Amino acid sequence: MNGIIIVDKPQGKTSHDIVYAIRRLTGIKKVGHTGTLDPMATGVLPICIGSATKVADMLTLSDKAYTAEFVLGKTTDTLDAEGEILTESKVNVTGDEIRAAVMSFVGEIEQIPPMYSAIKQNGKKLYELARQGIEVKRKPRKVTINSIDILEINGKTVTIDVSCSKGTYIRTLCADIGERLGTGAYMTKLRRTKTGIFAISESYTLEELGTLNELGTLKNVLIPIDKIFEKYPEIILNEKQKKSVTNGVRMTYKGRENQSYRVYDENKNFLCISKIIDGKLTLEKSFWS
Repeated sequence: MNGIIIVDKPQGKTSHDIVYAIRRLTGIKKVGHTGTLDPMATGVLPICIGSATKVADMLTLSDKAYTAEFVLGKTTDTLDAEGEILTESKVNVTGDEIRAAVMSFVGEIEQIPPMYSAIKQNGKKLYELARQGIEVKRKPRKVTINSIDILEINGKTVTIDVSCSKGTYIRTLCADIGERLGTGAYMTKLRRTKTGIFAISESYTLEELGTLNELGTLKNVLIPIDKIFEKYPEIILNEKQKKSVTNGVRMTYKGRENQSYRVYDENKNFLCISKIIDGKLTLEKSFWS
């Protein structure tokens, strides 16, 4: 079984919990996720199975989209609703001021990663240090907020849709909006709605996947690996060419220089991604068995 399953991660489960659940469900050990979702978060978590684990890093690097809710007037040590309240202040801002503050974060910005995160510093994960009451200085990182749509402003509660680059912390974004308004803020809900080309509409709950497995139709929801590369033009090789490519031979091929291609055999089995370099088809990543 090789491919990608889009799981709608439930609240309270870690990304690794979902990996273990899919391993138990499929009986396959080679399973990986494509970017950590906090336990309190829900939504799109692509799970790679079998040879699809080779593209997990590519999906981790892709843009993401989220729906988030935050509350003005308080801050917490985790920047979300699961933390201890650090400060409280009055909220005396208008809807227009909230909108202006939110939209000021669109574009390339710098974020300081939260202490409660899996980033490693000096060999230790930040959240491990945070649980010991240790706070260390973190370097700001550049991320890109592609767009923000304000869905609702209901008193102190604000709901937004965010499209952003990899490495963006929505908790930090919410806290930074609160800081800009002078009120403080913490995130109360987070749902990932998209990772790269995969949307929430393609996702399945663990319960749904369990039912499909019982019916013997779980394979039907597997997304083939080559869908990730659907923007690349395709090449179909004959048997002799296939043998050359799978043996690691750089084969002369008339194509666009520096263009990556999806490569298939005559039976339309997906073999690899290759690029034309100096007029030769050069292997980038193999997927043949």
